[in-house]
Amino acid sequence: MFGTILYILGIVASVWCVLDIFSSSKLDALMKLLLSVAVLCFSWIGFAVYYFLVRERIK
Repeated sequence: MFGTILYILGIVASVWCVLDIFSSSKLDALMKLLLSVAVLCFSWIGFAVYYFLVRERIK
């Protein structure tokens, strides 16, 4: 039960990151695609790296 909730929260966090990446105007299309694939492939790790390291740089 807890694993399922954690899995669903990971998917929601990843989708939120992808939407945030595509709303940025500082990145070109290739970089948006690469960041999105990385976040989706590495779910929680990708979310943490994006949120704490990358997000400040692209806003």
